[in-house]
Amino acid sequence: MSWIPTPAQSKRTNGNFIFMATANVRRVSQYFKDFECARQPSRATGKLTFAGVDGLDVYNISAPFSSANLVVIAGRVEPRDLERSTAVFFQERNGAWHPILDAPTFQLQDPFVTFIGNELVFGGVSTYPTQHGLGWKTIFYRGPDIFSLKQFFAGPNGMKDIRLCDMANGNISVFTRPQGVKGGLGTIGYTQCRGLDALSCGLIEAAPLIEKMFHPSDWGGANETHLLPSGEIGVLGHAACYENDDKRQARHYYSTAFTFNPGSLGFRDFKIIASRDQFIDGPAKRPDLLDVIFSSGLVRRNGTARLYAGVSDAEAHWIDIPDPFL
Repeated sequence: MSWIPTPAQSKRTNGNFIFMATANVRRVSQYFKDFECARQPSRATGKLTFAGVDGLDVYNISAPFSSANLVVIAGRVEPRDLERSTAVFFQERNGAWHPILDAPTFQLQDPFVTFIGNELVFGGVSTYPTQHGLGWKTIFYRGPDIFSLKQFFAGPNGMKDIRLCDMANGNISVFTRPQGVKGGLGTIGYTQCRGLDALSCGLIEAAPLIEKMFHPSDWGGANETHLLPSGEIGVLGHAACYENDDKRQARHYYSTAFTFNPGSLGFRDFKIIASRDQFIDGPAKRPDLLDVIFSSGLVRRNGTARLYAGVSDAEAHWIDIPDPFL
């Protein structure tokens, strides 16, 4: 499989970055046709049950992780008819996930976790009002465990899905997700920094785009990173499009994976790894979100992987799939 090269930076016009359309960029719908042809007819799957949330929805969770001698999931908790979100840490007891009573909560959407050195890095999306509706930015916390988290960084306004990967050489890989003049509907950029204290909005905003990943009418982002033995980075992500490229119609969100080479700044093996119809039927937050899954996390094990996902912006599910990074 050949690498797709990425230039050092996007084209500039009058000092501004522009999102460059290329004729040979594959559509998300084409990737989905490949997925339909190759997938197995059925896989083990299930729905996570949450207790102690007063009937609120829990979705867009993290994968389970260890902290303070506990196995923990972070989840987005909110009413079905609102986007007033709280990120909550849960522990499993008797087949259901319960809030950890002494753990902090955060007014954030779409929580995520990673480990940099021996530190837990936790983050999510903070929203704020603007004259055009809601704005958003990614907020980061760090600490030895979930009980000791302190905010240390806020990403640029208007950017979700900033993800980090601890590299073997002491650097941190940073995957970005600009939208607008640079990034279109949303695409992935990449840069590096030397330690968490070197993160800055300027560094993130200047990150070159990974080109030839998304057509200008499609969009996507990174959700979780896995440093591979080769030094490459396995990226769990999502890719999305509108029905008939019409913003008034339904959205289609799929779980994706690709392998990124931080040396050549290229990617390979981009593919869809799961779609909504593989999961158990369930409710949706809105009618246009029926065909939506949001990659939450991946637990890799002996050639297979368990993918955790938010489903239709209403529930949290899992599915067992082949390890996409082998």
